[in-house]
Amino acid sequence: MSRQDAIRHGILNIDKPLGLTSHDVIVRVRRASRQHQVGHAGTLDPLATGVLVVCLGRATRVSEYLMGSSKTYRATITLGISTTTHDAEGEIVAQRPVDVSRAEIEQVLAQFVGTIEQVPPMHSAVKQGGKKLYKLARRGITVERKPKQVEIFTLDVLDWTPPHLDIQVHCGPGTYIRALARDLGELLGCGACLSALRRTQSGQFGVDDAASLAQIEAAFAEGQIERWLYGLDAAFADLPEIHLDGETAYRLAMGQSFISRPDELSGIYARAYGPGRQFIALVGRREPTYSWKPIKVFVKPDEIKPCVDELCM
Repeated sequence: MSRQDAIRHGILNIDKPLGLTSHDVIVRVRRASRQHQVGHAGTLDPLATGVLVVCLGRATRVSEYLMGSSKTYRATITLGISTTTHDAEGEIVAQRPVDVSRAEIEQVLAQFVGTIEQVPPMHSAVKQGGKKLYKLARRGITVERKPKQVEIFTLDVLDWTPPHLDIQVHCGPGTYIRALARDLGELLGCGACLSALRRTQSGQFGVDDAASLAQIEAAFAEGQIERWLYGLDAAFADLPEIHLDGETAYRLAMGQSFISRPDELSGIYARAYGPGRQFIALVGRREPTYSWKPIKVFVKPDEIKPCVDELCM
């Protein structure tokens, strides 16, 4: 088998363990898979566990779509303590008494639901002036950060056992739960920091279906990784499908457009498949026509599968 034949293309749903950075996970997957083209679709801090979506081979080209999906977290926030990083890994900078009720907490949390502005933490990968904030923070440099808009769809209290608050957050991409903890503490007047975080959902990928990092490494070693590998089309699972014959699929792989029947498909974007349900491309419709153009093509023309009866059923 050639090196090219051994390359896997697909998406892994990994339950990131506590204490590792997202990059640590990528390094271990690269080593286990023996391929360099590996990336993740959404950073988790070492303090956090849960769903880390990892892309292999050509799937790295869909990471931007995976990163744009909504996320769900379960978080524990400790009230009364403020830290340099807004989480339990930072140095304590202030401690204040906590005298708030669950009703008061829920009233304040309601202010965060909807489209809000967040100031990114200094210890984050956000770039300002071409430099990542966390690198400046490590040098003891603090800079003024521009607030950015994020969206929180739901925010529910799961438990309040002072000073520990357990919440569930369903939010849009780019939301910092550490910043949410910081801002909640400020509004309550006692300060707060994030003490535990678990991502339970990222787009369609849930933690109940995730594999441990050890399982992924073992699967690669045993040649059984397909058990855990999702196709590239999983990144577009919410889009409708359109199925093409071999000739049209070949032309699409060449970068050419095609026309569908008016009754065949509606919408602006779709997943295009060739014979044997081979995923070819993400396509977009030229409104108001039914001409579809390739947005991203994921196979080469010579990789289009032949249309034999058993494949095209």
